[in-house]
Amino acid sequence: MSGTSIERSPYEAALGDVLGGLHPRLRAYFASIPAGHRGVGEGLFTRVGTPRRWLWPVLWLFSREGVLFPVWERNVPFTVVNRPAVDEAGRVAVAAVRTFRFDSGTRRMVDAITADPAGLIDYLGVHRRCEAELTARVVGGAMHLTSNGVALRVAGRRIRLPSALAPRVALVESFDDATDSQHVEVTVDLPLLGRLYEYGGSFRYSIVPAEAAE
Repeated sequence: MSGTSIERSPYEAALGDVLGGLHPRLRAYFASIPAGHRGVGEGLFTRVGTPRRWLWPVLWLFSREGVLFPVWERNVPFTVVNRPAVDEAGRVAVAAVRTFRFDSGTRRMVDAITADPAGLIDYLGVHRRCEAELTARVVGGAMHLTSNGVALRVAGRRIRLPSALAPRVALVESFDDATDSQHVEVTVDLPLLGRLYEYGGSFRYSIVPAEAAE
């Protein structure tokens, strides 16, 4: 997946005029990033992970790909760097690296969101072995993303998980005028088991020259 200059973000390609309903400060986050620039956010997650320690061995496997981490920590400083890209199929994308500064050390979560005729797809992990098909809607100026399908790539094969086994990912991105900051809430739930993972907090975001984001 390469950096490039693109006229529309995947959100703009998939949602079009619907983005006009977002809070004005969120439109910059979901709009295209100019060539030679990056979107950079810095803030604090009030909590990350899960207190259900019996899940941690499974999360450890995902941590090796930069997806989820076997932790349950509060007040975790983080940064996010978004860059415009075009994937191997020629689709516009936003590639993101979220850096979590845990007490146990720094970890990086990697993903890339693309748009295709079916909608938004989030490719998770360094090797893009997890895929989440996303439905997007704007509610009260906030962006709501919900997964409607999850697939894994195993030994070169794409395996779409049955609904009973597929985690449900939900994200809400909003803006708080009182604190002049962006707020994000992400949850991962599984039918029958309930909450598997979560993180949420606030940050401030700006578009900066690429060299300033290094």
